[in-house]
Amino acid sequence: MHNDSSSHGFFSWNELLTTDLEAAKRFYGDLLGWTFKESKTIYGDTYLTAFKDGRLAAGMMIKPADTPEHIKGCWDPYITVDDVDASAAQVEKSGGKVMLAPTKIENVGRFCVIQDPQGIYLNLITYDKKD
Repeated sequence: MHNDSSSHGFFSWNELLTTDLEAAKRFYGDLLGWTFKESKTIYGDTYLTAFKDGRLAAGMMIKPADTPEHIKGCWDPYITVDDVDASAAQVEKSGGKVMLAPTKIENVGRFCVIQDPQGIYLNLITYDKKD
C-alpha cells in the first residue's frame, strides 16, 4: 500500500507527548532501533526527531502544560491539509472545535489542534512549500 503523506487528507507525522522524554528515548531507541536528533519545540522545550535507517520516523516531546489533564501521554498524529486556516474554519462548521488556532512551526509549516465531535484530538498541518 502506498500513500502520499504530503497530500491533503493523509496522515503525515506522529509525535509522542510524554512526561519522561529520556525514558521514552531509551524505550523506543532500544525497541525500534531509532536514533535521535535534538532541537526545540515552539514552546522552547526539547524536541527529539527519531530516525530509522536515516529516514524520519517520528517526533517526541514533553507533554505541553496546556495539554488537557486527562491526557497523561499519547501518540499525537498529524494529517496534511492544503490550507490549515481554511481547514480550521471548516472544523466548527462540521461540528468540531479548534483547540489551538493555526500556529507557525519555524521551517516546518502551520498547524492547529482540533477536537472532533466525539472529543478526539488531532493535528492538522500545512507544510511549507519546498523549492
